[in-house]
Amino acid sequence: MTETQRKIGFLVCLVTIVLAVLDLQIVSAATVPIVRDLDPDHGIDKIPWLVSAFALASAALLPLYGKLCDVLGPKRVFTGAIATFLLGSALCGAARSMDQLIAARAVQGLGGGGLMSVTMVVIAHLKGPEEKGAGKGTNMGGLVAGGAMAVGPWIGGLLADHASWRWIFYINLPVGLAVLAASAFALKLPEHHVRRPLDYTGALLAAAFSSALLLVTDWGGKKYAWSSPEVLGLLTAAAVALALFLWRQLRAPEPVLPLALFRIRELRLGFAIQAIMGAAMMGAIYYVLIYLQIVRGLSSSSAGLYLVPMAVGMSATGLLGGPLTARGWTSRTFTISGTATTALAFVLLATTIAPDTSLWLIRAELLLVGAGFGQLLGQLILLVQDAAPRAQLGVATTSIRYFQNIGNALGTALFGTVLTRLYATHGPGGGDVSALSRLTGTAHTHGVHAFIDATSVVFWCGAGIMAVASVMAFRLPKSGSAQGTSSPPREAEPVPA
Repeated sequence: MTETQRKIGFLVCLVTIVLAVLDLQIVSAATVPIVRDLDPDHGIDKIPWLVSAFALASAALLPLYGKLCDVLGPKRVFTGAIATFLLGSALCGAARSMDQLIAARAVQGLGGGGLMSVTMVVIAHLKGPEEKGAGKGTNMGGLVAGGAMAVGPWIGGLLADHASWRWIFYINLPVGLAVLAASAFALKLPEHHVRRPLDYTGALLAAAFSSALLLVTDWGGKKYAWSSPEVLGLLTAAAVALALFLWRQLRAPEPVLPLALFRIRELRLGFAIQAIMGAAMMGAIYYVLIYLQIVRGLSSSSAGLYLVPMAVGMSATGLLGGPLTARGWTSRTFTISGTATTALAFVLLATTIAPDTSLWLIRAELLLVGAGFGQLLGQLILLVQDAAPRAQLGVATTSIRYFQNIGNALGTALFGTVLTRLYATHGPGGGDVSALSRLTGTAHTHGVHAFIDATSVVFWCGAGIMAVASVMAFRLPKSGSAQGTSSPPREAEPVPA
């Protein structure tokens, strides 16, 4: 590739990351007009599936995306993921009912699973040999992801108010088509023409495990009790699918997630830290927003603006990544600093949260949370890419995203259970958090304090798991982790029979 083609390729990847992040954020601001237009009587009950359908489809295909990159080459998988995402976007914009929209969101999710993960594989291939280990693409990716997180809800609200909610999906089409055209011209990536068998059975088992687990975390304690037959049945299905998946990976000639990767310490610890980060990120975003709405009385849109400082923190660390790398910071250094910074931010949230906490202090703490996450998002991908065998670069990269999705789901369930159980024990109104807004007088005051105490424990849990991640970060090997001086690509290790 020429230098011009490389620059265009990096730009294509950054735009694709923007598409991926925007699509996660932009729908939240348009749920009311969507329901009003498609199903004003019963549509409100189906709103959670607009998110769940996308998340389930996205997570289910992640292991297969990585293997396809290694077997077919990243360019074909990249363009296929974008084309699928654009098809889903067109179907979403043309939907005439909530059921059609949910089905179209699932199609969009099938492509969306590859937008962020496969894009990072492409970035790894775009770097020249002298840039292996450099954080050029990952740092800039963190910067644009932070910016997209900040403007996503605003763009969604703007389109819903002044155009139509359908343009939230149609706007993807011209941008995506431009990305496809630029990819055809600029991306000259390795392709593999030797036929290799794909482990479709393993991919199906991984999808079954992911779907069952995500449904458990989405339904447990909300739609169904944790002890209900529905939730217990899904937990059993997830456990069986996981056991069969691991058995299959030990025997498949081309496993979708080679278990030999877990012998490499950087990969083993990188996957675990990414999962913990995903869990903590859900706690920081979701429960701060709940606090702002329930205790401080802010509207959903006003509370959403408090994500801007967090996005600024993520973007700032993306900008500082280059200068710090020049001063000798390594992926290990960034990971240690990022986990410690995030743990400190959770401690501050846990110790300062109160009915009258300064909103500027909340903003500052979210800025610190963003600064911590910003150091981890790109650097963990870089750490894994540098340590992975080159023949398994796609699997290793998409696995990072897969473990983050699993962490998101488990974090939501863990923190939600902690909050509801503590409030049920100490709060009024039958222990139902949703009833807090309807209480008055002494009961309301009592409920607010019970909710604050429960939320504080949630943040202490976030601090605790990030402290565990910090310990893991210190266990990362020092040799071979310096950016720009990474060790040579590893050969793939054989999987034991």
